[in-house]
Amino acid sequence: MDLSGRTALVTGSNRGIGRALSEALAREPLGLLLCGMRNPGGFEPIATGASGAREVKAVRIDLSSREAIEQCCAELGPDLARIDLLVNNAGLVTGGLLEEQDLEEVYAMFQANLLGLVQLTRAVLPGMLERRSGKVVNNASISGYAFFPAASTYAASKAGVVAFTESLRRELKGTGVSTLHLATGGVDTDMLDATEETYGRYLDTSRWDKVPASEWAGKVIAAIREDRTVLGPGGKTAVAKLASRGPAFLLDRISDRMFSREPRA
Repeated sequence: MDLSGRTALVTGSNRGIGRALSEALAREPLGLLLCGMRNPGGFEPIATGASGAREVKAVRIDLSSREAIEQCCAELGPDLARIDLLVNNAGLVTGGLLEEQDLEEVYAMFQANLLGLVQLTRAVLPGMLERRSGKVVNNASISGYAFFPAASTYAASKAGVVAFTESLRRELKGTGVSTLHLATGGVDTDMLDATEETYGRYLDTSRWDKVPASEWAGKVIAAIREDRTVLGPGGKTAVAKLASRGPAFLLDRISDRMFSREPRA
């Protein structure tokens, strides 16, 4: 995808991977970069450089409910129909033994990770289809492939993102609009720290790969330019992705080494 003069929207731009993606896109020759977050008032300005985006604007994107998303889309005004690149990055993490997970947190996670992603994509898609050009990028996570214990609800949401994106890719064939889903592995962010804390009670996370957010963002931008449909993780995490497509016992063995129903010391 040629990014020159395009309008892009990144959700969850205020921190972590979303911030790194926004900073990387700001250095591209975009016409407008919309940085989506729940509280735009706290947005830290992003430098664009001489050949970067002509304009960077913080906008409110709240995925917490159907009504909130509708309101945010209305607030975008004409910019909504101009979006050429949608990066659905925002999300929440849940984890632990299923019977111990808080149901309110589980529902909020499914809303942000899957339902909100679908609704926002549906709102942006008509403009892309009218121009016969555009790309939807969805952060599916390695959890969309490798279904580990202590990650049951989160993995279910991310598997849904993989299924949605791949189905939509086939649905959009011949329209000029394409998709890319990210099988994101361990990226060194506050969210990964929170994930390790959540899962670490039952799962050995000491060997998880961690790459800088800026490094992962660079790979995502390259995949967008190259019109790839899937971007997988590297390192040890790639083994888990491969194992997920093989016989179940392969992933079972990995899980057995990492997981215990008794809290870890």
